Amino acid sequence: MSRIAYYRVSSEGQSVEAQRQALGDDIEKEFVDEAVSGATFAAERPGFSKLLSYVREGDTLCVYALDRLGRDALDVQSVVRRLLDMGVVVEVRGLGTIGRGVGEIIVAVLAQIADMERQRIKERCEAGRVAARASIAATGRTHRGKVSLGRPAAADAREVAEWRRANSASLRQTMERFGISKATVARYCSSHAP
Repeated sequence: MSRIAYYRVSSEGQSVEAQRQALGDDIEKEFVDEAVSGATFAAERPGFSKLLSYVREGDTLCVYALDRLGRDALDVQSVVRRLLDMGVVVEVRGLGTIGRGVGEIIVAVLAQIADMERQRIKERCEAGRVAARASIAATGRTHRGKVSLGRPAAADAREVAEWRRANSASLRQTMERFGISKATVARYCSSHAP
């Protein structure tokens, strides 16, 4: 009868430390998925699939929040049901122990909310990209004042291509002159070919 924790973060640079601290010191075994989206089915995540192989009847699985199990409502519900069928107690910080009946209804509602939030995030991101593209077309800048949608250009592509042609320079000479990579020089020169 072990207390097991499952931690998940969605992207690089995020840490599970806040989740670890919130769940306390009485955890005997941890399973972690780092840089794994909640949209990825639980059984397809390396850390969670190891957890499923490890847990036994009488164990308690502790999670920081229900959305750490996933953001697909049906997947979260089936994972919780599978764990309950295995005799594993599911404990969610702030909710307590999830049991049969009412607990499963609460999981269903909260999982649906997490799924809905994932859809809203996607919609907001796409709306921002559409607004930025429209603004770039109209003003040359995004709706937030940036010159491009992606990361800033390493150099002026036209200037790199013209300098290379004018000086009959090699890729290496152009790389050294502008302090950019070989791939960037090649891309800039092909996009601004005469």
